[in-house]
Amino acid sequence: MTTAAAARVGSTPLVQQIEAASGARLALCFQCQKCTSGCPIAATTDIKPHELIRLVQLGEQREVLSSRMIWECTSCQTCVTRCPHAVGLPSMIDALRRLSRDAGRVAPDTNVPVFNDIFLGAVKRMGRVHELTLMAVFKLRARSFFQDAAKLPAMLRKGKLALKPTSVRGRAQRARTFRRVESVEGRKR
Repeated sequence: MTTAAAARVGSTPLVQQIEAASGARLALCFQCQKCTSGCPIAATTDIKPHELIRLVQLGEQREVLSSRMIWECTSCQTCVTRCPHAVGLPSMIDALRRLSRDAGRVAPDTNVPVFNDIFLGAVKRMGRVHELTLMAVFKLRARSFFQDAAKLPAMLRKGKLALKPTSVRGRAQRARTFRRVESVEGRKR
């Protein structure tokens, strides 16, 4: 890559936006593919981790924001551990998820945002998650009513799912924490 091409890669508005929101240093990625070789989902997703970084470097916002990769990433940090420059791919992906939602470009075949909303709503209200309620609400909103229904009896029998939800004290403190995070998120955009 020429010096002029390298300068263009790091100066796209998308790169600047993602670096500001995530703290990831995308110019440090030299496409060694170590992130992809260790990624547990790389073989099944539409864009590999190193390809995702490259697409962001090139400013391919439309393709990146509508990819399944940004929703399927488990944030396991394997990519960061293997990266010779510790490029913060999971934090970059978090920023891309926010942009994707804001732009209305969430991949149509993913239910991850639905699950995240239900999960965070439960934590905000009760301080913890009641798994049975979480899964029931998720199944209703995702319209996948019977996908895992055969597992329910065994999970109940083994005590893996509590029938009654419990709440944690500190609702006002949780509300303040969520407001503070939402304020910070608003400033990052």
